[in-house]
Amino acid sequence: MTGTAEEPAHRTRILADLTPLRTSPDYRRLWFGNMVSWIGQGMTALAVSLQVYDITGSAFSVGLIGFCSFLPLVVFGLYGGAVADTIDRRKLGLAGSAGSFVLSVGLVAATVAGVEQVGLLYAIVALQAACFAVNSPARSSMIARLLPAEQLPAANALNSMTGTTGTLVGPMLGGIVVGWWGYRAAYTVDVITFTASLYAMWRLPSMLPEREEGAGGKRASVADGLRFLGTRPNLRMTFFTDLCAMVLAHPRALFPVVAVVWYGGDAKTTGLLVAAPALGALLGGVFSGWLGRIRRHGLAVLLAVASWGTAIAIFGLTRQLWLGLIFLALAGCADTTSMVFRNTMLQAAVPDEMRGRLQGVFIVVVAGGPRLGDFLAGSVADLASPGLAVTGGGIACVVAVSLLGLRWRGFARYDAKDPQP
Repeated sequence: MTGTAEEPAHRTRILADLTPLRTSPDYRRLWFGNMVSWIGQGMTALAVSLQVYDITGSAFSVGLIGFCSFLPLVVFGLYGGAVADTIDRRKLGLAGSAGSFVLSVGLVAATVAGVEQVGLLYAIVALQAACFAVNSPARSSMIARLLPAEQLPAANALNSMTGTTGTLVGPMLGGIVVGWWGYRAAYTVDVITFTASLYAMWRLPSMLPEREEGAGGKRASVADGLRFLGTRPNLRMTFFTDLCAMVLAHPRALFPVVAVVWYGGDAKTTGLLVAAPALGALLGGVFSGWLGRIRRHGLAVLLAVASWGTAIAIFGLTRQLWLGLIFLALAGCADTTSMVFRNTMLQAAVPDEMRGRLQGVFIVVVAGGPRLGDFLAGSVADLASPGLAVTGGGIACVVAVSLLGLRWRGFARYDAKDPQP
């Protein structure tokens, strides 16, 4: 097809751009493998939570699952990023995926043996988080090597669909499988689905970090990566803006309270509130074809984060469930847009030898931001009210991201045709 014939289709594209899946067999296998394995991991996450509650009868014990995964994500995220900038990323990704696979097999073995020890489940969750934190920087750093720069926004939109699909479909299937066949069946499905990710990683070409001439093969340092980030204002802004959304305007922890107090609902209502942002994020990925036409990625991030904050603030004012769900879905859609452009900037404006470490920092922000947001929202709700926590948080997000945009004006001028970190 000629260039002139393709241009009108590119200008009118609404649905997700599938070009990366068509042009790169390696990316296609990686994307499909991640999609399938995310669903399996979503099933396992729910099954572990249910099993811990069955053993202990304690909501606090279930909450400790998140704490067990948080520290490994932070520590091994930074370390995994440095390792990804030192050795063959394919081998590192394969090692991380193999570790997760073995741990899923361990869950199956424990259920077959009838072992019901909460400590064992906590240990496996922590080790799974460590494997994920090691694997993720390597996998994310590969995308810019598998695809040309102009396809990165489309690839990141497609990648967002894997996570949100896992978040939506995995727990739903996990509840059905556990209810009908028990925990062993859910863990077994995870083992089977993980083979797709292993196969995709196995088929990738060797991917050693590209270094500047004369740099040699010295081990990459986490401190060097942080120093690099400290001198790159546009890259720092990708993290600052995300923290505005996830710390200041993240009402997830209040959904059980909101479901009862605002909407007179129950656990099912809470489930709807949790699912709405994920559904919006998924729709944002499905209808992401227009993102490839945007060149001002920094400005797009500022607008998307401000849209997230606005949607959350309005959600805090709603007292009709259907309206609240709509604004939560709009917030999820805005989050996908922000994520696509932030990831694209990290891939396009960072030299290959630094991509792993910057992706490691990304994991820390993604893991830590929502948890800090949960703490802040819960604290404000206890001291004042849930409405003030949600609406005030949304307004604070909009104000904070606006001030950041005014302080670092160059971020809004960031041009994808000339990516400057």
